[in-house]
Amino acid sequence: MAQNGTKRSFTGPLSGLKVVEIGSIGPGPFCAMLLADLGADVVRVDRATGAGLVGPNADFRTELLHRGRRSLAVDLKHPDGAEVVLSLVADADVLIEGFRPGVTERLGIGPDDCAQRNPRLIYGRMTGFGQDGPLAQHVGHDINYVALSGALSLIGRHGQPPTPPLSLIGDFGGGGMLLALGVLSALFERQRSGIGQVIDASMVEGAALRATPFFGFMQSGSWNRERGTNLVDSGAPFYDVYETADGKWLSVGALEPHFYADLVALLGLPDDLPDQNDCAQWPQMKKVFADAVRGRTLAEWLDAADGHTPCIAPVLDVDEAPSHPHHVARGTFVEVDGLVQPAPAPRFSCSAAAVDRRPPSPGEHTTEILTDWGIDSDRTGQWLRSGAVRHAPAEA
Repeated sequence: MAQNGTKRSFTGPLSGLKVVEIGSIGPGPFCAMLLADLGADVVRVDRATGAGLVGPNADFRTELLHRGRRSLAVDLKHPDGAEVVLSLVADADVLIEGFRPGVTERLGIGPDDCAQRNPRLIYGRMTGFGQDGPLAQHVGHDINYVALSGALSLIGRHGQPPTPPLSLIGDFGGGGMLLALGVLSALFERQRSGIGQVIDASMVEGAALRATPFFGFMQSGSWNRERGTNLVDSGAPFYDVYETADGKWLSVGALEPHFYADLVALLGLPDDLPDQNDCAQWPQMKKVFADAVRGRTLAEWLDAADGHTPCIAPVLDVDEAPSHPHHVARGTFVEVDGLVQPAPAPRFSCSAAAVDRRPPSPGEHTTEILTDWGIDSDRTGQWLRSGAVRHAPAEA
């Protein structure tokens, strides 16, 4: 594995792709991480001063969303700040930014500014509400975007308020992953047209898109508006999690009748249970299932299920998951400089992806990046002396 400060060896399917990431939080970094995981040369443009993280982590060197790329510290408010970014854009394939609409235009690095330097550039914009519309300039975070999409109203247990699903639906799934799909789609289209385009990715729209089937279920009358009463929202007794005798948790997902029959047999439930799909009986059946699962430890249930198909799995903590035999065999997790983390996905038969850089400190690679991207030493020196860019040695 290449380490910070060494030349990267590109192996993934996006090897050769050059990406400029204007530093942001949440979905933008996740998109950039995905591209870097798959081999793109991603340069993260951090603040020259005052760079910080939002969230529980305050250490850039352990911020896994920033893995796989190098950091260039730029003062975007300096008279030469925009020129630094535009000099990179001239040789880039993609730029990703996550500011509110109009900010990059005011900084001199908006879509038109960049297109003048490089008409083939794919310009990816990541916002909560989109580039236009009544809420375009409003502030918010994942929970607000998922709420506005309608998706949050569907998530939660019976009788409980809507449950925020971490940042998985808005920031990462409906945001960063959607933008990554947009980037790759635009790159494919560029092969035909020869020109770049602007991608307007909104977390509200991405979250709504992820909920597409449930919008259909609701309109067809096959989904109850009351949370926790439906097939896959914890309403069904055969699709839920149950506590075991040792205080651990077992997930159950026996939707199909033959899997359900195996589950009933595994749990030793009576033959006179109500019909599997008798929704009116589900609350009482859940108590029966819960009492049965509580009768054995998690390990005992997994041993008893071996060779059968009841669709069960242990609920693993994040510190347990990497050591599960399946993950070990598949290499689902990797360790880079002492940080255990999910490995790049999906798998490719001919161009393996890899994590080959730990998260950088802001400005750790400033001089290296400018040299690698063809900026002459005189300009680099001028920018360093003027404060337009800053080189910060790697933190221990």
